[in-house]
Amino acid sequence: MANILAIDDEEDILDIIKESLSREGHRVTIVSDFSTFPIEKCLDYDLILLDVMMPGMDGFTLCRSIRNLVDCPIVFLTAKIMEEDIIAGLQVGGDDYITKPFGIGELRSRVAAHLRRECREKHNGFILSGVKFKLSAKEVYIGDKLIPLTKSEYEISEFLAVNHGQVFSREKIYESVFGFEGSSDSSCIVEHIKNIRSKFDKVNCHPIETVWGIGYKWA
Repeated sequence: MANILAIDDEEDILDIIKESLSREGHRVTIVSDFSTFPIEKCLDYDLILLDVMMPGMDGFTLCRSIRNLVDCPIVFLTAKIMEEDIIAGLQVGGDDYITKPFGIGELRSRVAAHLRRECREKHNGFILSGVKFKLSAKEVYIGDKLIPLTKSEYEISEFLAVNHGQVFSREKIYESVFGFEGSSDSSCIVEHIKNIRSKFDKVNCHPIETVWGIGYKWA
């Protein structure tokens, strides 16, 4: 199920959102004051529900500030139903809106629909098996700890993570990461995987599995 972030200054609304979506198996984080919430944590979520009318920073401004950080759907919760308001929300990076007051069934259905069709390419970052990839920075974190991967180690890790669950031979990994014009050969993948595992082992994380006789996969 999905990690969902709900931001609204009305705590009663947040309680309804958390209870109804948790019943669907989702992990829901509720935030009534975004000024106390680390903005980089937005990367941890598969969908964000965002109220428009909030004191301090309104939802449109907040959406604009985080859209370059996250790729996930942002769905506005709004009492505004004027066409110009809806257009404004979509122009700053929103994907949809739910008009207040809303029914629990509508909320669940809208969330489910966005999660089903959420297959956009990730440009900023994603989290898998507890490992956070910051794609633009080419960095990998466990929690707040940066894993000191070399460029090649990072590229191998990202390739396996993006294609998690699939098994790849060392030849296929080499071809996909370094291309046909690489200056080494596929035997170097074994050493790279060994080094990657050693660095992850230090933080008690073991995301790469060996499938004997075939190759490797991201668990």
